[in-house]
Amino acid sequence: MPEQRRSRFTGRAMVLVLVLSVLTISYASSLKAYFQQHSQITQLRSQIASSQSSIDRLESEKARWQDPAYVREQARARFGYLMPGQTSYVVIGEDGKPLAAQSTLSDPRTSATSTPTAWWTTEWRSVQLAGDPPAAKPAQKPLKYLGGTNR
Repeated sequence: MPEQRRSRFTGRAMVLVLVLSVLTISYASSLKAYFQQHSQITQLRSQIASSQSSIDRLESEKARWQDPAYVREQARARFGYLMPGQTSYVVIGEDGKPLAAQSTLSDPRTSATSTPTAWWTTEWRSVQLAGDPPAAKPAQKPLKYLGGTNR
């Protein structure tokens, strides 16, 4: 009789192990699917954020093109257009090619506004600088042409 109990117990244990292993496998596959979907959601959220920043940038550029001053500056810079009565001057470098313009028109919404300083502040700084002058810089070579750099 003890052998029958032992075999019955072993059979029940085998069924229990089988049920637990099936449950573990099903939960593991569900957990794997959950983590895959979670990473896919994270990736899609980053794509949405990237797309939104691109949309914002393009809307900002569209708004800039609504400004007549920006359109005039782009026509002047890209195509060399001038307003009636204006004269165009082209500065040519040593290599015979025109030098590029250094000034550009910025977006007025993003430009930083500086607070003006009082005249006496500027004068006081001048007095302080006269009393404690900076160290002398090494002599620079004179400029060869109008452009701001030596070559």
